Amino acid sequence: MREALAEWRPVIDDAIAEILPREVDGDDLEAFFGEPTFAYDPEGIQRALADPLWDLLDRGGKRWRAVLFLVFVDALGEDPQAFHPYACIPEILHNGTIIVDDVEDGASIRRGEPALHHVHGEDIALNAGNAMYFLPLKILTHDPGDLGAETRLRAYEMLLYELNRTHLGQGMDICWHNERGVRISTEQYLEMCACKTGCLSRIVARLAAIVTDQEPAVEDALARYAELTAIAFQIGDDILDVEHSLGRAGEFGKEFGNDIREGKTTLLVLHAIETAGAERAGRLEEILETDANTDEEVADALAIIEDVGSIEHARERALEFSEQARGALEDLPVDLELEPRAQLLEFTEFVVDRDV
Repeated sequence: MREALAEWRPVIDDAIAEILPREVDGDDLEAFFGEPTFAYDPEGIQRALADPLWDLLDRGGKRWRAVLFLVFVDALGEDPQAFHPYACIPEILHNGTIIVDDVEDGASIRRGEPALHHVHGEDIALNAGNAMYFLPLKILTHDPGDLGAETRLRAYEMLLYELNRTHLGQGMDICWHNERGVRISTEQYLEMCACKTGCLSRIVARLAAIVTDQEPAVEDALARYAELTAIAFQIGDDILDVEHSLGRAGEFGKEFGNDIREGKTTLLVLHAIETAGAERAGRLEEILETDANTDEEVADALAIIEDVGSIEHARERALEFSEQARGALEDLPVDLELEPRAQLLEFTEFVVDRDV
């Protein structure tokens, strides 16, 4: 799967550039958005939309959602090249959520550089991030794959459903790290993952099934695989944040102790509070409640999480979800092409074992 990510990433960036050019002019705007009522301002749109969007994209990112879409299409027996524009839909959506998420969290660093709202301002960052929720819908409107009205309607309805659930997950996450104390269950945390991270992955799988005209049972099974893999990915992301801060991970592109500083409730935190004993659990909650942590406080929190085996516990749970995702592929009511099927199986391991 790592080879697929490396191979397909430049293809995805080229496809995004075809839809959202790096350099905007009046013709581009009219072609994508329609004729203006009076007159567009290409310079303003360049600075407010194109520049921040490409600033983020050019910093890196694995493009795994877009690549996974193309792997699904390939596995379902269709030519991925015919569906490049549709692969951009989940990638643009994902990057939009990143921009908004960083503003909401007050994040300092994204992909190794200052978060976009520190570079372009909160107003431009929020507008650009919100626009990226809607820009992908124009791809369906333009219908580069000649899908037909019923198929496009099915895709529209799917996107609206999944994006609404995405915001449920984000809402829960924001609420929890703004609260005093930790009150949620592991099941509620996992539901947040299924919504916030899982729904974007479900979009990848369901869109691939829709544009290749699969039966609903195939769409549902692929969505189950994607959701379970995404939950494993989110837990892996939480583990990486801790291991990066402990000096054991690769270049992670976030601030030292990012999740601790944001007061995030993760699976590692839940396990540590349950197992650390009253005094150390109370200390961990106290640190998470603090608005601005010192490096020493972050180190204390990390030590508690490490000492009680929360990293190992979280990794075991992530591996469980990866195994369940592989089982979802076994339950598919259609046969997949062998090579992309192997890539899908490998991907369930990559999301846990990665170091970036």
